[in-house]
Amino acid sequence: MAAPALRSAAARARAAALSGGRWLGTSSAAETERERGREKEEEGAGWELAAAREYYDYRKSIYGDVTHRALLVDAVGTLVVPAQPTAQVYKSIGEKYGVKYSEDEILMRYRRAYEQPWGGSRLRYVDDGRPFWQHIVTSSTGCSDAQYFEELYQYFMTEKAWKLCDPDAENVFKALRKAGVKTAVVSNFDTRLRPLLQTLKCDHWFDAVAVSAEVAAEKPNPTIFLKACEFLGVKPEEAVHVGDDRRNDIWGARDAGCDAWLWGSDVHSFKEVAERIGVEVTNNS
Repeated sequence: MAAPALRSAAARARAAALSGGRWLGTSSAAETERERGREKEEEGAGWELAAAREYYDYRKSIYGDVTHRALLVDAVGTLVVPAQPTAQVYKSIGEKYGVKYSEDEILMRYRRAYEQPWGGSRLRYVDDGRPFWQHIVTSSTGCSDAQYFEELYQYFMTEKAWKLCDPDAENVFKALRKAGVKTAVVSNFDTRLRPLLQTLKCDHWFDAVAVSAEVAAEKPNPTIFLKACEFLGVKPEEAVHVGDDRRNDIWGARDAGCDAWLWGSDVHSFKEVAERIGVEVTNNS
C-alpha cells in the first residue's frame, strides 16, 4: 500500500525475467548477463519496497492510519497542464503577427530563455509576471509586438488553455478534506494563479494557496513550503508535497522538512496519493 509504483516496477522486472529465456533451453552469455541484471533490478526494487513499507509503518506508528495531516500540490505539471503544447500556441497566435519560427524552433528558444538567469529580479514571477513573460515570448518567437504578447497573456488565463492532469482529482480532494487532511497548492507562478484556479473550478478543493509571486520565494526555496504549512496550521513534518520536478518539488520540500513524492514516478494519480496517505476514495466521496 505504501508504494504501488515500486510494486509495479518489481512486477515488470519479474515479467522480464520470465520472458527472457530461449524456448529451446539454450542461452547466450549476453542473455545470462541480462538475466543477472534483471535479478539485481528485482532485488533493488524489492529492497526499495521493503524500505517504503517500513517508512509507512513508521509514520502510522506516529500519526495513526492517516499518515499526513496536509497535502501540498504543485500546480503546472501536477494539478494542471497546458491543453496544447506551448510552442504550438505561440506559433498559431503569432502567425498573424509575423512569427516565422517553427514549433520546434520556438520550443528550443523557449527552453533556452526559461533556463537562463532572469536579470530583472531575483524572482521570475513578480506580481502579474508581465516583464518576465514578455522576455520569454520575445526570446521564443522573435516578436516583440505588444498586442501579440497581450493576446498570449490573456489566453493563458482562460479555461481552454488548461486541463487537469487527473480527471478524478475533484473526487479525491473531496475525500481527503472529508478525512481531515488539509490541502494547499504550492506553485512558482504569478498572481494569475488564484483567478485561474477559480476559472478551472478547482479553487474550492484547497484550504490555501502559496504562490511564489505573493510569498516572494520560488521553489526549491524552502520558504514557500514553510509558508504553505503556516497557512494550513501544520508542521512541515506533518505534510507531504507532490510535484513533477525533482529539484524544485522534491528537494525543496524535503529541505523544508516535508515528506515529498515525485508525480509520475512515486505516484501516478491523486487516488494513489490519497491511498498512500491512508484515505480511502470511493465514487461517492
